[in-house]
Amino acid sequence: MSAPILVRGWEVVIGLETHAQLSTASKIFSGAPTAFGAAPNTQACAVDLALPGTLPVLNRGAVERAIRFGLAVGATVAPMSVFARKNYFYPDLPKGYQISQYEIPVVQGGQIGFLLAGEPRRVRLVRAHLEEDAGKSLHDGVGPSGGLGPAMSGIDLNRAGTPLLEIVSEPDMRSSAEAVEYAKALHALVVWLGICDGNMQEGSFRCDANVSVRRPGGPLGTRREIKNLNSFRFLQQAIDFEVRWQIDRLEDGLAIEQATVLFDAASGETRAMRTKEDAHDYRYFPDPDLPPLVIATDWVERVRAAMPELPGRMAERFQRDDGLPAYDAAMMTQSLAFARYYEAVRDGCGQPKLAANWLMGEVSKRLNAEGSGIEAAPVAPATLAALIRRVVDGTVSGAGARQVFDALWTGDATDVDAIIESRGLRQMNDAGALESIVDEVIARNEKSVAEYRAGKDKAFNALVGQVMKASRGQANPAQAGEMLRRKLGA
Repeated sequence: MSAPILVRGWEVVIGLETHAQLSTASKIFSGAPTAFGAAPNTQACAVDLALPGTLPVLNRGAVERAIRFGLAVGATVAPMSVFARKNYFYPDLPKGYQISQYEIPVVQGGQIGFLLAGEPRRVRLVRAHLEEDAGKSLHDGVGPSGGLGPAMSGIDLNRAGTPLLEIVSEPDMRSSAEAVEYAKALHALVVWLGICDGNMQEGSFRCDANVSVRRPGGPLGTRREIKNLNSFRFLQQAIDFEVRWQIDRLEDGLAIEQATVLFDAASGETRAMRTKEDAHDYRYFPDPDLPPLVIATDWVERVRAAMPELPGRMAERFQRDDGLPAYDAAMMTQSLAFARYYEAVRDGCGQPKLAANWLMGEVSKRLNAEGSGIEAAPVAPATLAALIRRVVDGTVSGAGARQVFDALWTGDATDVDAIIESRGLRQMNDAGALESIVDEVIARNEKSVAEYRAGKDKAFNALVGQVMKASRGQANPAQAGEMLRRKLGA
């Protein structure tokens, strides 16, 4: 748990409930597809519509993904868990109840680690349980097929029955920034494990934030739950507004009522949706149509054997075997695809630190500007490795290498050596030719030479610049500097 961070003398307490849509091809209790973007109500079968006489059948793939998550966070995978009916009425819930897990969830405990301002943090998990998603209400003509006029609403049951893993944290977070970093780490992990595609725009990963404030050391305050936050930016904005709202109310002598609230991105404010229910309001009881879920030890071990190397362990390996600093190793493991790209570049050039520098520098800069991931990088790892080799062997300078990279990224050319030759970027490594240029620069810049000999370091940089200019950028700066110092008697 992190140290208290006070806001106007109040301590903020945050816990997150995160819904990760599992990457199965079919729903959790039926064979209906889960593909996103279909016309309303075209992916809802008799089970999803709750037609009389239908019975749910559990999707084994959803269970396997829950096991994978439990192993990744160091949790207990329950040998037996129970599905329950969570009873409430809402138009997009055909059965009048949601099948979820309550008293005995499939994943119990665990923790998520991440960095906050360069410092390690750990947030404990209460549980992760399997459940089905509800449908979706459409209002005022919203929807891919149209058909709804102004002031009309409709129900799309395509999402009804979609498999979810709800991941519940302890109230260990003390700022919106910490909540965002936790959510990012959790998002990266479920994508890394291949159990969720992480597409927040499509609702595959969304958070509910439970927020309260209290005086330091006092009892927990009354919490309000902010529902369905589908971007990290909205998560931070919603928490920050809610904290200010609660503090203002308490300082005015008013009470906080437990409630479910929505975040309005347009106004940047939260607004109450309904009084928050407690567990007893949902009248949980074991679902009579589903037997207990029994997970044998050998099943857990098969899942463990098939899991990818986890990001934390991979980062430790990059520090140990490649000599990367902790920050670099964490950046290289921000996603499995990013890590694989780094490994391919490293293996191709034999320079782990330079490979990491290029990925954190030029590659990430381009990806961020285009809003894309490493999978969309137009420069293949082998090509970037070839460019780094040319920097190492002195064929091209750092500045020249960035010009080559620009040509590779924009698709102007694909061969590193051909770009270097066609653009005249090859560094001058001929000592005789370089010496002639250095002698000429010294002869033409008597004032800078005198200032350098008088102890002014800036004059030396000016001389190096003149050498680079005279060589049209083809001189090796380090070589030129060394030769200048030798000739100037340094």
